[in-house]
Amino acid sequence: MEITKEGELNTEKHAYTKPIRVFANLMGYLLHPVLVVSWVSLYLLFLNKQVFLGIDSSERIVVFLRIFSTSTFLPLITVLLLKGLGFVSSVKLETQKERIIPLVACITFFFWSFYVSRQLNDPAPLRAFLLALFLSSSAALMLNIYQKTSLHMIAAGVASAFFTLLLFNNFLNEPASIISVFILAGISGSSRLITMSHQTNEIWLGFFTGVFIQYIAWLIIF
Repeated sequence: MEITKEGELNTEKHAYTKPIRVFANLMGYLLHPVLVVSWVSLYLLFLNKQVFLGIDSSERIVVFLRIFSTSTFLPLITVLLLKGLGFVSSVKLETQKERIIPLVACITFFFWSFYVSRQLNDPAPLRAFLLALFLSSSAALMLNIYQKTSLHMIAAGVASAFFTLLLFNNFLNEPASIISVFILAGISGSSRLITMSHQTNEIWLGFFTGVFIQYIAWLIIF
């Protein structure tokens, strides 16, 4: 954003160069909350050396497909169906009203993902992460009553807190991982501001909501 010659705030999107806006939009899609679920799950299953220790590759693939189907695929399909039926005007869910049904759907899918994970006795860190997804989507629905809190930043806050907790509980030995997560959280927040999707207060509220809920979920599981 910039100040015009008349002293007014210029909120038009051309205040940023086209490459920056294209990059911001791209990161908005890549760091979408339901995709963050898959990115974190892929890390735990195939890059982290501690959480799924002793589990072979075929079992890890099955776990990922289970999480992906309930926590990424079904939420995305739900939004696309709502768009096709005219219940929402855009897959970006730009208004508080349009977010209600997708959030209720995510609450249902995330709870199911956590319930199955608990029944199958997945490693505790994964269960703590999935529980945080359910609790954070529930919190997002409540916050949505009052303002358009950034769902991207709730997801970023959950992921940032989760990796921090992994580090301090000896489930993470690669410092580059947690640094990358915080950098991506910053990029996600910046992209929401550049695309004019949220105000600064909505960004910070979303982030710290995610951090707080992941911490609570970790305490519940551990």
